[in-house]
Amino acid sequence: MPSQRIRFIRLALLAALGTGLAGPSAADSLAGDYLAARQASFVGDYQVAADYYSRAIAFDPENPELLERATLANLSLGEVERAKALADQLTAKGFNSQVAHMAQIAVLAKEENYPELLARIKDQKAIGPLVDGLVSAWAHVGQGDVTAALQAFDDLADERGLSGFAGYHRALTLASVGDFEGAEKIFAENGAGNMQFTRRAITGRAEILSQLDRTDEAVQLIDQGFGPILDPGLAALRQSLANGEKLPFSLVSTPRDGVAEVFYTLAAALSNEANDDFTLLYSRIAEYLRPDHVGAILMSAELLQKLGQTDLAIAAYKKVPRSDPSYQAAELGRADVLRRAGKTDAAVEVLEQLAATDGNLAAVQSALGDLMRQLERWDDAIAAYDRALATFDKEDPAQWFLYYARGISKERKGDWEAGEADFRAALKLNPNQPQVLNYLGYSMVEHHVSLDEALGMIEKAVAAEPQSGYIVDSLGWALYRLGRYDESVEHMERAAELMAVDPVVNDHLGDVYWAVGRKLEAEFQWKRALSFVDWKEASDEVDPERIRRKLAVGLDQVLADEGAPPLKVARETD
Repeated sequence: MPSQRIRFIRLALLAALGTGLAGPSAADSLAGDYLAARQASFVGDYQVAADYYSRAIAFDPENPELLERATLANLSLGEVERAKALADQLTAKGFNSQVAHMAQIAVLAKEENYPELLARIKDQKAIGPLVDGLVSAWAHVGQGDVTAALQAFDDLADERGLSGFAGYHRALTLASVGDFEGAEKIFAENGAGNMQFTRRAITGRAEILSQLDRTDEAVQLIDQGFGPILDPGLAALRQSLANGEKLPFSLVSTPRDGVAEVFYTLAAALSNEANDDFTLLYSRIAEYLRPDHVGAILMSAELLQKLGQTDLAIAAYKKVPRSDPSYQAAELGRADVLRRAGKTDAAVEVLEQLAATDGNLAAVQSALGDLMRQLERWDDAIAAYDRALATFDKEDPAQWFLYYARGISKERKGDWEAGEADFRAALKLNPNQPQVLNYLGYSMVEHHVSLDEALGMIEKAVAAEPQSGYIVDSLGWALYRLGRYDESVEHMERAAELMAVDPVVNDHLGDVYWAVGRKLEAEFQWKRALSFVDWKEASDEVDPERIRRKLAVGLDQVLADEGAPPLKVARETD
């Protein structure tokens, strides 16, 4: 393939020089289409990449690199059958491509063509040892040979690091054919390793225990795995179990479901290890094989959101039907995508509609409150947090965040006393929470209230999160407010190291330097602060005009003009 890349480079140079193939623009040429597709792939715009690769293939249908990249783009879009058609063209030319094999295996599994699936894996026209081993086992189940499937799992378990995957899918296989005792034995003996602590494993095992008439144990499993606050899906499952209902095993109903679970399992395992675009291939195939696999749908949506593909992420979230227990989670995800994309009106609309239909869920009201707080609609934020707190029947540690967020809203609205009361309520529920300790301590410093107590809170927060620039800044600023300038310097310098481009931190460091007589350094920091005012994550606390005034007349004069107490005598001079 190097010769193909050289050819593309030459074509790209010709296009850049305006001497490429004839046509109204470079994008109408092979080189132009290729470059446009590569750029789209680079930024993760899979639809544009797929379109341009398709156009480039029309110019050069025999090119293996184009075929492989087009296969990849279409897989990323979830267009598995289109990807398979391209993959067939590629492998027909004798090229060995993992991406092509993924598309081909997915379609064979969808068609339940298990003999061909096993033949491909035997001929090593497949994906990799773990996927191949698990898929081949489920293919044996598809052929009615459970014994061969169990042997395949055993063979895979002998491979280093793969026993948990093998044990988990062995348990699912046994449960799918009605051997619930055998499946539960694997879970009970920790035969699935860390896999058995995932959400799907816990819910699947609960269904297995239900089939064994061990519903009390199933309820206990849910409680231990998820705690007292459950989302609608888990709450419904727990209620059915508590009512003594015998629940069907729904995690895997067919061998094709089993193959879908293989790709989902691997996507979940890869989510913290591999690139998001690679993980997306696995979740897309899981979706393709089992369109009702909401876990795979949500994973694809989350990955697309992380990849910056707003429209694709929104489309993925919208696949979850209103009737599904995870609908609320999907809508919360969709609102978050819209918010991050700057489409706040649309995000508000989604959350307000969700609050109208599912307002009894604390997570829904909390999300609405968070968005209103971001928009500085303090009254609306406070009202949403009020409704979120009202969903609890009794005091719960999980309420700390709601009190904290409502406290921020009240403080920013100008109602300091009510805000302080909420911060202290949050600390009552979570006494060592560094965010609350820092915000309350910093706010007390800003309001000149109980500065020694505020300092103690911030010191406790720093001890908990010593790498947080915001918290370290709060400590330095509290010391400054207390007139302990020399002590403040070290902490403010550390905060500026941790948050080098934050304008507030640089402004604070400038004030501290001025207070200790290091006036040239102070002016340098104020100028740095001004240069970062337009930083996209800059706090709205920064006051550019005040900084400019300090540069013009000095901090002492600014404080005098504001009627603030003067600084203590400086101990150093530049």
